[in-house]
Amino acid sequence: MSTQQELRNRRRARLRFQLRRKAGGRPRLSVFRSGKNIYAQVIDDVRGCTLAAASSLDKELRPSLKSGGNKDSAGAVGKLVAQRAVAAGVSQVVFDRGSYLYHGRVKALAEAAREGGLSF
Repeated sequence: MSTQQELRNRRRARLRFQLRRKAGGRPRLSVFRSGKNIYAQVIDDVRGCTLAAASSLDKELRPSLKSGGNKDSAGAVGKLVAQRAVAAGVSQVVFDRGSYLYHGRVKALAEAAREGGLSF
């Protein structure tokens, strides 16, 4: 029987395979969600480097956030990663939700990133 972590890794791999096929050379906006914080990176898989990153632990966001693990902080992280990506010259990405459902904090981050100037 598979453990929870093995099932999560299989879902993540399945999604990344589909994203690689449909990306068309665009960087991916990858989301990681822990119990207390949320992290986002814009990754160029062709060159193998991170173009922009933001998290609820950033020094810019930390004083204004009550908690790092709620939808408000996810929205703030989404706006910040979008600003940094646009500053780096990236406007189109593919959204990599990892093994998480597109719901709650992940959805809030994605919508804030769209408002910040990223299109996916």
